[in-house]
Amino acid sequence: MKIGLIGPPNSGKTTIFNALTKAEAPVTGYANCKAKPNLAVVDVVDDRVTCLSKMYKPQKTVYATIELIDFVGLSQGSASEGIFAGTSMALIKNADALALVVRNFPDDSGEPPMPLKDIETIQDELLISDMIVAENRLERIEHAYKRGKKTNALEAEEKTLRNIVEHLSADRPVRDLDLDGEQEKMMRGFQFLTQKPFMIILNSGEIHFMKNQQILTEIEKKNRVVEFAGKFEMELSRLIDRQDVKLFMADMGIQESARQRLTRLAYETLGYVSFFTVGSDEVRAWSVVNGSPVVKAAETIHADLARGFIRAECFSCDDLMNCGSEKGVREKGRVHLEGKEYIVRDGDIVNIRFHV
Repeated sequence: MKIGLIGPPNSGKTTIFNALTKAEAPVTGYANCKAKPNLAVVDVVDDRVTCLSKMYKPQKTVYATIELIDFVGLSQGSASEGIFAGTSMALIKNADALALVVRNFPDDSGEPPMPLKDIETIQDELLISDMIVAENRLERIEHAYKRGKKTNALEAEEKTLRNIVEHLSADRPVRDLDLDGEQEKMMRGFQFLTQKPFMIILNSGEIHFMKNQQILTEIEKKNRVVEFAGKFEMELSRLIDRQDVKLFMADMGIQESARQRLTRLAYETLGYVSFFTVGSDEVRAWSVVNGSPVVKAAETIHADLARGFIRAECFSCDDLMNCGSEKGVREKGRVHLEGKEYIVRDGDIVNIRFHV
């Protein structure tokens, strides 16, 4: 899972990045769009993986991961200035979701925060960026028509793009547009920013942390949101003594780490569930979109498993913990064989039977 952190300059994006990854990236704004974004990969904390590892004692334990990309600061006019066309933008284009960080603390000059206005500004820039991409493609299609290259495929693409432009002109993101399977496939290469799942990180100062229900309620009308005390949680992530960490978290009323809270929000926003593969060689967590058939889970593991799929042997992690062993699960008849159409559930342990 790849998440792009975006937001206005000085919103605390890099602070949040450091809090999530325990990195020590310099907390300063990028000078321009040529600056390289900060990158890090972190494990998805999942107690079920830890328990499975203790039970199977594998040679290797692999948690699901999140790749975080701390992108250049965005402001009004960023789209028209070409920031979204920079080389590092490819990283954001390939992100599975975008997390917009907005400031909810006074800046260095004492300027009060305006998180709702910042959200509106950045969302407008994303809309404009997508509009530019769509309109540029429509111009190229018109040139192709003039050269006598009018095909059914081009006409279908033009129709879908004009629908998207109309949608964007009404200040509506592409993700809200009802595209059929063929249109989705046709538009995939454009990687529209407003088509990506979107969430908000409200970065509050320590004094006002957890006292912003009105703002959170307003944001939740349109987007999923999580609140962080960014600077505090960055410092917290650097503490070595776990007991100190627990005490400071309790003082702030924080029950889970920043990474755990973002992970849960990301899974909810993307609609992901986790399934597991187990054995003496490896215990591993995998992520698929909720509602995916088990053959898609097989493809997530390896393309050969999907191509040669025969059956999937499935049982739940909860049943395994309750029974105490895989043998106990089998004795109680909790193991079930499923065909390609079986819908994977969160916490399923899956063993694919295949032949290539």
